Amino acid sequence: MLNSSAAENAAVARLIVCERDGRWAAALRRELAAAGVRVWETRTPDDCRRELTISSASFVVLQMSADPIRTLRFVVCGRRDFPAARFVVAAERSQADLEWPAREAGAVHFLCSPRQTGLLARMACRHLAQVPQPQRSLSERIWAGLPWGT
Repeated sequence: MLNSSAAENAAVARLIVCERDGRWAAALRRELAAAGVRVWETRTPDDCRRELTISSASFVVLQMSADPIRTLRFVVCGRRDFPAARFVVAAERSQADLEWPAREAGAVHFLCSPRQTGLLARMACRHLAQVPQPQRSLSERIWAGLPWGT
């Protein structure tokens, strides 16, 4: 059986969505249904950081909070602490003027409309495909492929 440390080390990159309401994660799931990419949802920056600790080369979609400085600080610190990870900021239309501060903080993309999830899904797939996968035994590959994950 696969132990937890082997499972954690096997998860090199994930698609992590950190948001309060699940809107962006749902849109990405619809967009990625055929690709078989799992969306990992977190609700707080602390939870997101824990997932990044496990999967340091992840693609992270971070919802802009009511306190934009907190979100921008998370992107800056995330880029510093997890250089292989990529960060995207998803915001409300009323926060569209925060695009350039988000990009300056290190976001690779900024979006305000769930209609842009097609592009976001393609970016995530491209990033995840470029991350080298660890060598795993046959039993580890089987466990990783199960619908409930590892």
